[in-house]
Parts: sequence; structure tokens; C-alpha cells
Amino acid sequence: MAVPARVVANAELTTLVDTSDEWIRSRTGIGQRRLAAPDEYTSVLATAAAQQAIARAGIEPAQIELVILATCTPDRLFPATACTVQANLNLPHAGAFDLVAACSGFVYGLTVGTRMIQSGAHRTVLVIAADLFSHILNWHDRATCVLFGDGAGAVVLQATPEPLGLLSAVLRSAGQHEQHMAIAAGGTRQPLTPELLDAGGHFFTMNGGEVYRHAVRDMTTSSLEAVAAAGLTIDAIDVMIPHQANIRIIDALANRLMVPRERIFVNLERYGNTSAASVPLALCEAAAAGWLNAGSRVLLSAFGGGFTWASAVVRWGIPTTLVP
Repeated sequence: MAVPARVVANAELTTLVDTSDEWIRSRTGIGQRRLAAPDEYTSVLATAAAQQAIARAGIEPAQIELVILATCTPDRLFPATACTVQANLNLPHAGAFDLVAACSGFVYGLTVGTRMIQSGAHRTVLVIAADLFSHILNWHDRATCVLFGDGAGAVVLQATPEPLGLLSAVLRSAGQHEQHMAIAAGGTRQPLTPELLDAGGHFFTMNGGEVYRHAVRDMTTSSLEAVAAAGLTIDAIDVMIPHQANIRIIDALANRLMVPRERIFVNLERYGNTSAASVPLALCEAAAAGWLNAGSRVLLSAFGGGFTWASAVVRWGIPTTLVP
């Protein structure tokens, strides 16, 4: 994982918008977030997280055959930021592409990477999720600017004959609700003009009420579907790592799934909503904190703009034999 050095506590935001530490904490569960410096852009954090993942996997960078970067805040619209990361890591034989599924991006990327390995096309895949929402927020909009932080997380996937890694995945979308979480201008539908720039059309906007309602319902449904597809029951899940967007969403999800809070890893208070990076950031910290043991069954679930949502069951562990 990689996060910027700069820590911005809730109190600092009170100088920008009409808010308070109590208001933010009580409604979101967020106490602080990390914000990128001018020279920290998406590819910088993505590269740093990837380097750490490669080192922890104990492999040579040249073994990586494919780089998947889940992001909705790329360095540029074109070319893919994954290609910048591929060059930064000096991966001479790796393909690379960006994947856009907003906050659901990591679970989408994990699923695509696993299927590429299962198809026989690749043996070692690097999956990264990185977002810098600080670059697309209106810092005078209290409804959104208090929610997000910047960060990146990465995993290395490798072929193994053992029953480890991704056991099941459920990927869903509902594009008819796209207006509830979006950036209106900057694409081919509304090319950015001076007038749209002055009107703030390049900023992220969100209908929080609609997002909450859909997130709770759809993350619950997809989580149950993923657990069933893995041949398990919810009681067999050892650790749940949900998208770290809002503590109220996490609490509602826990209640609907009847998962005890002591089995749900939460680091929202320290990072805020880091979009696609939130699940791998939490996964990394959960592993470091001893939450994950060999054979642990981990439920991942996320919801994001699009709308997109995704849930997956992963069996954690260090394989003893890798496919050559």
C-alpha cells in the first residue's frame, strides 16, 4: 500500500467549509485523510504500492506478465496510467491497461486478473487500485470534500494448484443511476470548455442519499451471492473487508448480513474514502495486524459510481507450490 505523507484532520477542513470534527465523525466515521502533494499523482502512488507488493511476494519484477490498474483518477485521459506504472517498474514483457469501475475497481480488477490466470493466458498478474480524489473534489462542497482521501493498494496474483485466492466473485452495474455519482464534464459528451470549467463541471458530484440506499442493498445482495457461489455460508466468513466509504454503510451492511463487528476490518477513520484503493488498503492493514491467517476466508465488497458494485470471497494463504 502507499498513501501520501500529508495528514489532514477534520479540524483543518473547518477552514474551508462550514463543518466540524463532530459533524464529520458522527455522519461518516472519518477523523482524517491523506492528501497528495503536487508531485504525488496516481502513477506515483500506484508504483510505490506495486513495488511493495512485488517485494512482499518475493518475486522478480520481470515475472509480471500483466498490469491491471483500477482507477477513475488517471494521470491523463490517455494513455493508460497502467502503462506509466509498467515503465516505472521496468516490466519489459508486461501488458498493461486501466480499468474504470470507481470504488468497485479493485474487486473488478482482482476478478479479471484471476480469470486471466485461470484461462492460461498469464501466470503472474499485478493488480493495483489507486485514486486521488483530492484532484477532482470541489473543496467548497461540504457534501463531498470531507469524505475522500488519496491512496493506492496492490496485490500480486500467481497460478497455484492449491485452493487459494479468489473463490467467487459477483460483478454488477446499473448505469441508469450514473447521474448520482459522476463528473459531468471533460469527456466526449461534454468536452471541457472555459464556461463549464467556470461552472465547476470538472468536479465530482454525488447524491449521498441515493448512494447510501443502493450501496447498502446491493452490497448486501452481492455479498450473499458471492458467499453462496463459494459454497459457504456467511457464518463461515472469517473476515469481512468492505469498501471504506461511510461507517453508517458499514454498520447497516453488518446488520443485514448479521456479521459481528469484530469480524469486520475498518480503517475508515484514518484514511476516509480512497475509492478503488480502499479495499486493498484495508486488506493490507488487516494482514499486517494479524487478522488474516493461512486459510482465512475473506469477504470483500464494494460499491461505486456507475453504479457498479462487486463482492468476492478470497481464501488467504501462502501457496506451497506454484505452477511453473
